[in-house]
Amino acid sequence: MESADGPTADESDDGSRKTRDTAVSERRFRFLVAGYAVSSYGTFLNMVALNLFVYETTGRALAMGLFMAVRLGSGFVAGLVVGALLARFSAKSIMLWANVGQGGVMLLLILAPESLVTGALMAVSVVIGACGTLFMVALRSSIPEMVGEDRRAWANSLSITGRSLAMVAGFASAGVVVSLVGYTAAFLLDMATFVICAVTVALLPIAGGGKGADAGKPEKTEKAARSGKGGARWRPVAFLALAAAPGLGLMVALRGVDAFGSASHNAALPIYSTSLDASNPAVFVSAFWCVWALGNIGAQQVIQRYTQRTGKTVGALGFGYGTVVMSAAFIAAFAGFPLAVTAVIALIAGAADGLTEVAYTSHLQTLPATLRGHAFGLSATFENLGFGVGMILVAAALDRFSPLAVVGWSHGAAIVVAVVFLLRVATLRRAEPAGPSGRAGGAGQAGLRKEEAVEGRPDRGDRDGAEVSRG
Repeated sequence: MESADGPTADESDDGSRKTRDTAVSERRFRFLVAGYAVSSYGTFLNMVALNLFVYETTGRALAMGLFMAVRLGSGFVAGLVVGALLARFSAKSIMLWANVGQGGVMLLLILAPESLVTGALMAVSVVIGACGTLFMVALRSSIPEMVGEDRRAWANSLSITGRSLAMVAGFASAGVVVSLVGYTAAFLLDMATFVICAVTVALLPIAGGGKGADAGKPEKTEKAARSGKGGARWRPVAFLALAAAPGLGLMVALRGVDAFGSASHNAALPIYSTSLDASNPAVFVSAFWCVWALGNIGAQQVIQRYTQRTGKTVGALGFGYGTVVMSAAFIAAFAGFPLAVTAVIALIAGAADGLTEVAYTSHLQTLPATLRGHAFGLSATFENLGFGVGMILVAAALDRFSPLAVVGWSHGAAIVVAVVFLLRVATLRRAEPAGPSGRAGGAGQAGLRKEEAVEGRPDRGDRDGAEVSRG
């Protein structure tokens, strides 16, 4: 006879089955991250190669800026529709065809005759911009369903670490590939990485994201789909996601302004590198991004250990302070310091960027599945808008002003908005202890109840961040 105090056989089997399911889902996610890291390697290799190729072909920073603006413009449009796509198709199908599209357009660029290179470059800009946004939103919004809510922080850290390792390899090898074997070899390598990632996605029975996440909730999905009017169904749902917690809309806006600042250093780096070594400009660009990525990886490891030890995330304050430090570091990188000092600055910039990435992604992932894809899509739209507008404006400014001046203005704007965001977060924190006794306290409690749904539970110590796994 079984003991009344011990677990039954069914309970034991259920626990064992749950443990096995968790292990299988984590193993599958690691495999997916490996494929994602491979494609990211090609992306960052190509980021150097394409920018230098356009600049070398035209000799003007404005042409490089316009090329990037087309790429970001297509990403902007993709961000508007990806939420609706995720409501209709699985995350797996979106990630698969996003990689197939990117690999196909790289083949088009390789095979294009010289007279059609400009048109092929425009096609590359459109497809890579749109498909890159589709893949990233599908991946990030479906992580909670892939690995479970309690392993969300682990999965975020793993995917960001894989991407950062790919940055190290891509930027470190870009100078060698471009300098020794040319642009065509870089484009071929990039195409191969997208094919590998597509095969990885195709082989996995990926669950979650969009259609999978909404399974069993047809009434919620239908309500969300009908919340708009006419063809603009995405907008009410997306903005409802941003209104779900105090300060979340300002956080997304800050990401857009930060993307504007990022456009300045991306456009200025090839020009600054050319002024340092006109015969081989890819070397400094590759070295800078390699050290930056190392800082990013280091920050991921520190953050992961911090969350495992304390059960807390870096939170909204970490996101704001990280943005300030990152922007200040990028400004300092163009100040003409010795190379050893510039390397330290790049390391700090990468670490701060890793901090902001974890905090930001974790916040948006705590939204309900029916809103999450729309929120990530709208966030991508803001980021692409900021980066695209920034590439046009700062690239034109670089024809007249120094890289330091242009980067200083652009990242200075991000610092100002980050300070406003930090003040907003501080105001919310001060309002929390007011309690329900007064009118202000009631408002604070109402706001807190909203915030708990997105930014974690204050009673568990993660008031400013998403709830994380303690394991």
